[in-house]
Amino acid sequence: MISFAHAQSAAAATPGITDFLPLIIIGILFWFMLIRPQMKRAKEQKKMLAELTKGDEVVTSSGQVGKISKIGDQYVSLEIADGVITHVQKQSVQTLLPKGTIKGL
Repeated sequence: MISFAHAQSAAAATPGITDFLPLIIIGILFWFMLIRPQMKRAKEQKKMLAELTKGDEVVTSSGQVGKISKIGDQYVSLEIADGVITHVQKQSVQTLLPKGTIKGL
């Protein structure tokens, strides 16, 4: 008679570092391409807001261009035209312009 061959059961594979290497690489790329630059921009924005002074020319997030006439803790008064003053939140100031930019517009 023919004897049946008995196959030995395969050992369970243990996950090693090579199995997680693609996930680790994706995580590192995600950090350097997305999170780190965003943190750097937020840090620069916070520094710029802290250094605002009266007379600075700025652009708000809504696109309003003006000269700072008064600064408070939460709000900034912008002179957008002669005698026209608007009040905006300090966090809405997006860009600090070089002196004399408004006259060139």
